[in-house]
Amino acid sequence: MFNKVLVANRGEIAVRIIRACRELGIDTVAVFSEADRRGLHVRFADEAYLLGPAPSRESYLRADKIMDIARKANVDAIHPGYGFLAERESFSAMCEEAGIAFIGPKPSSIAAMGDKAEARATVIKAGVPVVPGTEDVGNLTDDELLAKAPEIGFPLLIKATAGGGGKGMREVTSLEEMPTLLASARREAESAFGDGNVYLEKLIIDARHIEIQILADKHGNVIHLGERECSLQRRHQKLLEEALSSALDDELRAKMGALAVKAAKSVDYVNAGTIEFLLDKNKNFYFLEMNTRLQVEHPVTEMVTGIDIVKEQLRIARGRPLSYTQDEVQFNGHAIECRVNAEDPYNNFMPSTGRITHSLLPTGPGVRVDTGVYPGFEITPFYDPMIAKLIVWGETRAQAILRMRRALEEYRIIGVRTNIPFHQTMMDSHRFMGGQYDTRFVEERFSMEDAAENRQDFSEVAAILATLVEHHETEVSSQFVQRNERDASNWRWVSRWERMHR
Repeated sequence: MFNKVLVANRGEIAVRIIRACRELGIDTVAVFSEADRRGLHVRFADEAYLLGPAPSRESYLRADKIMDIARKANVDAIHPGYGFLAERESFSAMCEEAGIAFIGPKPSSIAAMGDKAEARATVIKAGVPVVPGTEDVGNLTDDELLAKAPEIGFPLLIKATAGGGGKGMREVTSLEEMPTLLASARREAESAFGDGNVYLEKLIIDARHIEIQILADKHGNVIHLGERECSLQRRHQKLLEEALSSALDDELRAKMGALAVKAAKSVDYVNAGTIEFLLDKNKNFYFLEMNTRLQVEHPVTEMVTGIDIVKEQLRIARGRPLSYTQDEVQFNGHAIECRVNAEDPYNNFMPSTGRITHSLLPTGPGVRVDTGVYPGFEITPFYDPMIAKLIVWGETRAQAILRMRRALEEYRIIGVRTNIPFHQTMMDSHRFMGGQYDTRFVEERFSMEDAAENRQDFSEVAAILATLVEHHETEVSSQFVQRNERDASNWRWVSRWERMHR
């Protein structure tokens, strides 16, 4: 096993990785920007090093600085988490050249699957169905894309070939609006990933977003850990995930899992990865893309399988075989994850920044919170607004929903606005409870307006609660507890009665 691991990330995922390493007796090294000097991952790690200013391009995206720190700290391996450098082929190669284990796939696999257009071409050869779109590998000009668009048919999506998370993605409904949207998508992709290349993909209506978690070791073993339902999205950003999906039965799950394994094998994949599919209303599914990293929503899979994916990543990177075979993977119960973001759901989900003055985390059976913040921590505009991931497990989907309702009600964050009210409203949605939703549900058939109408002035609520508490305390103080008229306790009277009737 490794002696020391550098975590090239921040926030909740850095904390998650550090905890896994600590349980395995591995020392950890954290890196941080000026904005994260007081970050929880900095406190938890055995060592911590400053990367640079707050902007990610000057800190967490500086592979050269991270490698210098890795050499200085004499680490055995680097875990990239998700985002930032996690899917950079060049960063994986730098680790390889430096003799430092990269806890993730090989550079060749990242190259094959990291470029979405090349990934499509690769899995087509492996016999995996894909969403209709541009099949050409390489950089296509705007004129070439405009010429191919009518052949694919509208509506369609412009998508960045690099990265993910909805960055560099635009929906197009007509040829007339396409030039402007192409320019916009290229600019965003260039800013987010340093690569402005894009491709086209048919937009499937009423689709569900299903992803399959896979694990692959260096000995040729590849398994899948079932699916995650990730259809609840806004602007192509996931908001809530479930495992398993109510849209799949055992037969379809096995079929999609087998094809996910096949797609991973087509690029000689190693470590943890996710194959994403679109499932249409007729139960036809199509390869969407592969995320060559640990996913944000991996905890729901851990909850229903009992498999610690981060620890498996560490084992695989060390050269060990997988701890499980496919037959040993069992699914138990249902899990739901709500992403708690610093944004106002009553104001078009505008980002909210500021200092967290109070935080009360929900606890109890089947409740897990992955977070990287604490009271006093400042939410800045430099990074993703996610504060925490609230995950619950239940024996059934219905029980998991009820448990999530309770956990959301207990969760208290003061200092910034959060999207907790959105999740509470979603848990009360009849369509959600019935599992009748798709990727367009949040944007087209869900509204916070009804919830906003029911909102009351918080000062009035506080005054009413204070009055009730004072009244209750007055009532309690006026009560007198008298001694029992009997000369002994009820237990002693029962024992006497039993002796008399022997």
